[in-house]
Amino acid sequence: MSDNSIQINVGKQIQKLRESKGLSQQDLAAKCNFEKSNMSRLEAGRVNPTLSTLEKVAKALEVTLIELFSF
Repeated sequence: MSDNSIQINVGKQIQKLRESKGLSQQDLAAKCNFEKSNMSRLEAGRVNPTLSTLEKVAKALEVTLIELFSF
């Protein structure tokens, strides 16, 4: 597994969960107190998020942290 494949898969999972809840990137970014551009990079797998960042996203999506890694 390449170094960035996990962050790409986590990003895709965040996008899938966000879309399943009917949220736009802007909506989720606002719930996390992030800029939309940061949410876009996160979903695209172009950043290596901290656990703190992932925890904020999971709480905003009302899922467990583990669900972000269910791919």
